[in-house]
Amino acid sequence: MGVILLVLLLAVLLAGVGFAVHLLWWIAAIVLVFWLVGWALAKGEAAGSRRRWYRRY
Repeated sequence: MGVILLVLLLAVLLAGVGFAVHLLWWIAAIVLVFWLVGWALAKGEAAGSRRRWYRRY
């Protein structure tokens, strides 16, 4: 009985880790999209300007 509970606990733990990793991949993809948009917007600014899209002066 203890072995069955241990295997069940391991299965639940691995399922939780799998969900967390999947969620982190989605968050990383969203951050990458925002970074690419900011990088593209920064390219359109004047060449001599030191202003960045994420800073306010």
